[in-house]
Amino acid sequence: MDWESPDTWRWVWLVVTVVFALGELVTPAAFFFLPFAAGAFLALVLAFLGVGVGWEFTAFLAVSGASFAFLWPIGRRMERRSGRSGVGSNRWVGRQGVVLSDIPAEVGGTGLIRLEREQWRAESGVAGAPIRKGTTVLVSRVHGTRLVVLPLDDGPLPPIEPQSAPPVTDSEQGAQQ
Repeated sequence: MDWESPDTWRWVWLVVTVVFALGELVTPAAFFFLPFAAGAFLALVLAFLGVGVGWEFTAFLAVSGASFAFLWPIGRRMERRSGRSGVGSNRWVGRQGVVLSDIPAEVGGTGLIRLEREQWRAESGVAGAPIRKGTTVLVSRVHGTRLVVLPLDDGPLPPIEPQSAPPVTDSEQGAQQ
């Protein structure tokens, strides 16, 4: 491969532009690869105009850096406004899913749920209450590699036991009257 040839660099910049643009489409972080795609695109245009490789690299670095400095804060603000974590299993907290296999009542017992197109192991967030197949559930939190879910359409949740309050002494009782 002749690295001095302008035709070679046209192809290199075209491939780099496409790779970064596709990377932007498949990553959850907003505007992470887009600045590099913009820099590579400008270098591609310069390559077709016959500018030297050194200037192409300089343009790539300058436009990528400037675009990154401009777009990255916008992407971070967009992620914060969405109210959800865009990465990892925490993105499912607050989302609804459907139980694919029964979730047993015992502690640590897991079943299978579907969230959008993904399947996850899940455990019941209600002590002593199994969750049956077909039930719509709400993901309340993530516990290790499992999601903790609460049933939404399986009837009312069992009552929550109130925590015992400290006993009231005679002097406190007289003060309240």
